[in-house]
Amino acid sequence: MFSLPYAASAQASSAEDRAARLLSELAEAPDEMAARRLESQIVAEWSKSGSPAMDLLLKRGRDALEVENVEGALEHFTALTDHAPDFAEGWHGLALAYYQAEMFGPAMDALEHVLVLNPHHFAALKGVGAINEQVGRHALAYDAYQRVLEMRPHDEDTLGAIKRLEGEVMGVTL
Repeated sequence: MFSLPYAASAQASSAEDRAARLLSELAEAPDEMAARRLESQIVAEWSKSGSPAMDLLLKRGRDALEVENVEGALEHFTALTDHAPDFAEGWHGLALAYYQAEMFGPAMDALEHVLVLNPHHFAALKGVGAINEQVGRHALAYDAYQRVLEMRPHDEDTLGAIKRLEGEVMGVTL
């Protein structure tokens, strides 16, 4: 007998296994080009909701962000998180839309949802770092960026952020 919930559960488990394997490879990537390839594969795995309708909302939200239609993106991502509250990538899209709208509180709330659902979501951690840095909580930003580097050691933007914040957070050696 075939069970749809079991099949969806098995599919999700398989995607999680692939993402975990890719994350492990990313932490050991020999260079930036290999890291970018792995990151792209990881995001592709994370973007699989298991529902064509939810995947379409994700795509429409991302497309709206791409053309800076923040209002449209907020509508699509809000609908996505309402209908699929356990889909981390929907929350990540919502966080990006809120960030573009300079609504940092709601963006941080959405990032919290992402990290509860997927503690290895390096882009969400990077967002936590960026928001904390922007609002002047540099020690929290530094910690978030450090966690990103554990997963993405070749991330030039994060390395730059660490360097930018290091003197203020760690102090200056005389």
